[in-house]
Amino acid sequence: MYKYQNISKQLRNKFTDGTYQPGDLVPDQESLAKEFDTTRMTVRKAIQSLIVEGVVYTKRGAGTFLRKDYQAESRNILDSSVDRPIGTTLTYAGRKVTSKVLSLDARLPTEDEQNALIIGPNEPVYVIRRVRYVDSKVYSYEHTIMPTKITTITKKILEGSIYKHLADEAHIHIAGSHRRIHAIKATQDDVDALSAELDDPVLVIDQVSYTEEGEPFEKSEEHFPYATSSVIADVELREHDNH
Repeated sequence: MYKYQNISKQLRNKFTDGTYQPGDLVPDQESLAKEFDTTRMTVRKAIQSLIVEGVVYTKRGAGTFLRKDYQAESRNILDSSVDRPIGTTLTYAGRKVTSKVLSLDARLPTEDEQNALIIGPNEPVYVIRRVRYVDSKVYSYEHTIMPTKITTITKKILEGSIYKHLADEAHIHIAGSHRRIHAIKATQDDVDALSAELDDPVLVIDQVSYTEEGEPFEKSEEHFPYATSSVIADVELREHDNH
């Protein structure tokens, strides 16, 4: 676990043990940096992860506050935030994230995959299918396409975090992703992976992820069961938006 993830976990505990009440002002980043003996940059990343989780929010010129509607038990809902970090492991840092690998194959890319990943027709890709669990509960079903030239992928890697492997072993630094969110009727794959009923609504996030060099390295489709997932987006109005 990265240091900022450990800090966000400790802060989250303070928000749930009664140290802070909903709506309370959180200490400034400089004070938190001293408290945790770290840099403001690390604290900033910890706060950002809590913002994404919907635990705190920032108000320009006033500071960071514990959300008034925050309840610890609400974390049982596996929110699929629009601006969540890339990867389930990072999104739910501090919680038990596991994977069941359904298949790992390689083949030549389709035309759509070539266009999305900017690769040629003869550049092979991995086809990855797995189910992700958070605290032993089904979180999502993933279908991922990744060029084999990026790194060597094994079943053992897929049982953990692909992105951690990319960072630690392949030295690939992820910059971000382009996401499209929509809903579909459950297919047989969703029935098998998510225990959904055929034609149940399923939340889908399509994304293409990029390295810091701007190279797309992954085209993925993630399916979420409707009963335990929701999409959260915080919208901040700028001053001129009110005019």
